[in-house]
Amino acid sequence: MRAVQIVELSGPETGLRLVELPSPQAGADQVLIDVHAAGVAFPEVLQTRGMYQLKPPVPFVPGSEVAGTVVSAPEGAPLRPGDRVAAMCLLGGFAEQAVAPAYLTFPLPDELDFAQGAGLILNYHTAWFSLVTRGRIQAGETVLVHGAAGGVGTATLQVAKGLGARTIAVVSSDDKEKVARDAGADEVLRSDGPWKDQAKELGGADIVVDPVGGDRFTDSLRSLRQLGRLVVVGFTAGEIPTVKVNRLLLNNVEVVGAAWGEFSIRRPDVMAATHAEISRLVMAGFVRPLVGARFPLDEAVDAVRLLDERGATGKVVLDVRS
Repeated sequence: MRAVQIVELSGPETGLRLVELPSPQAGADQVLIDVHAAGVAFPEVLQTRGMYQLKPPVPFVPGSEVAGTVVSAPEGAPLRPGDRVAAMCLLGGFAEQAVAPAYLTFPLPDELDFAQGAGLILNYHTAWFSLVTRGRIQAGETVLVHGAAGGVGTATLQVAKGLGARTIAVVSSDDKEKVARDAGADEVLRSDGPWKDQAKELGGADIVVDPVGGDRFTDSLRSLRQLGRLVVVGFTAGEIPTVKVNRLLLNNVEVVGAAWGEFSIRRPDVMAATHAEISRLVMAGFVRPLVGARFPLDEAVDAVRLLDERGATGKVVLDVRS
């Protein structure tokens, strides 16, 4: 089969290579999948430089999220050959076939195509975990989302709307503003403008979801209402911010970490319950993953580089069987 490997930890330009490999063999509790689409996410950017917490020895096939059809499934699993599925394979997704744990493989709703399925689990489970488990969202609250045109950002906007929240998106360009509005943003502010003051004029936020980090962190705290929650999802800006804890006292606000994978990935009951809620929002019409750039498998370098250069909107996808 064709696959893309990380062959050296030198960044996407020189670290990724298209190769031919034997098809993977599914273990006793694994599903073998014909991959139609693979999601590309920021962890793959970090993996090309050896900067992600998961550090397998090179060479290895990256890619944590796929959508496709079942080739084989464990006995007793509620899956059959030919079923359309979305799955977290953790590694190995940038390939024509991949294996995933049975408990991380879910039926793909008929409402979604394979490219959308490749953006369903990582981003939308993260959004649910950030808003519900860690952010304790209530209907009628206001959610401000940084990086709102990206994969996590658009997922967070859609999930928040599905949970009855008002949404404020923060983006960096006109094109990204359109994407955020397509994802359901009620208000859109520009990150290079006085977004903090504008957010406060709009009444402030009960929850800020921040996958970006960097120098906007303190202003995120200032944009919160009393008893507000700043949910830290990641640091795509590169800089890990610090906080003077006296700021937390001023309005009785909180800074909350949301490491979805660390908490959920080894808890089958949590994964199943979260996916059931996301599927409910799919059926209700709130969740429709926004697919941005699409690349064939042999252009994986360009896909990862697009994320590395902060040029992506929506979910970046590899069309493996285009």
